[in-house]
Amino acid sequence: MKTVYCIGELLIDFVAEKQGSDLSKAIDFTKKAGGAPANVACAISKLGGNGSFIGTVGKDPFGTFLLDVLKDNGVNISFAQRTETFTTLAFVSLAEDGERDFVFSRGADRELRYDSKISGLFKNSIVHFGAATAMLEGSLEETYQHYFDDAINQKAFISFDPNFRIDLWKGNEATFIEKCIPFIEKSNLCKFSAEEAQLISGKSDLKDCCDYFHQMGAQIITITLGGEGTLLSTPALKRTIGSIDVRPVDTTGAGDAFIGCLLRQVSTLENPHDIVKNYDQIIDFVKIANKAGAITTTGFGAIPSLPSFEEIFD
Repeated sequence: MKTVYCIGELLIDFVAEKQGSDLSKAIDFTKKAGGAPANVACAISKLGGNGSFIGTVGKDPFGTFLLDVLKDNGVNISFAQRTETFTTLAFVSLAEDGERDFVFSRGADRELRYDSKISGLFKNSIVHFGAATAMLEGSLEETYQHYFDDAINQKAFISFDPNFRIDLWKGNEATFIEKCIPFIEKSNLCKFSAEEAQLISGKSDLKDCCDYFHQMGAQIITITLGGEGTLLSTPALKRTIGSIDVRPVDTTGAGDAFIGCLLRQVSTLENPHDIVKNYDQIIDFVKIANKAGAITTTGFGAIPSLPSFEEIFD
């Protein structure tokens, strides 16, 4: 089984549970570990895969808490860095249907430094780039691009999720789109929400979005559709794959559980690059990944709600 290296932010989610979607009215918050790439690494490891996290937290109690959570979930944290800057925080509100709103207080995640020892490990591996904060300038953005170039040169299987957050990019969406394009062009697998696909492509029809991304160079595209499942697209295949019925209480981390479960399955292949041509296999993989995403919405907090191996594969 191949290692999946997940690069990006690790942060504290302060979740205003059952407070509605207006953060200004929230009173009680619960501390949860979060950050999309970290969630993906935990999803992979909880499902019996080899998840490794590359990112930065502060030398503070929150940073210690976050690394302990990853370690407890089986993630390799040997490449995680710590800095004197305070750990990044996100404040999350939940509507009754489980949908979220975010406000960020950025800190240590922006200070990731390039480690040349890591790039040599990308050969015959999978590298996942989660971009929620990674394109907001600073050393993280520079390091992120450097690791992306390394992954291309090492012929790694590359996965990309734009993780668009309006609080981080409001009024500057054009820059976000511009920065995402090189990653889409070179990625073997891209995971989008419907809103992200429409924003980045400028198309309204999701199948047109897929065609646009394929023309750019993306090989496999998944567009998650909530309770409706996932639109899977390759240059020769388009199919909406249904999910299981659940009653969602918190959608935080559902997309991360989906892509983590999908990458965990791809990591079992002798040559992950061949998956684009194996239609039956990629359809089966997405069906199982849909199940992982759905189960995650039934609990509060991303990482605690991620499914176990037994829940998905038994």
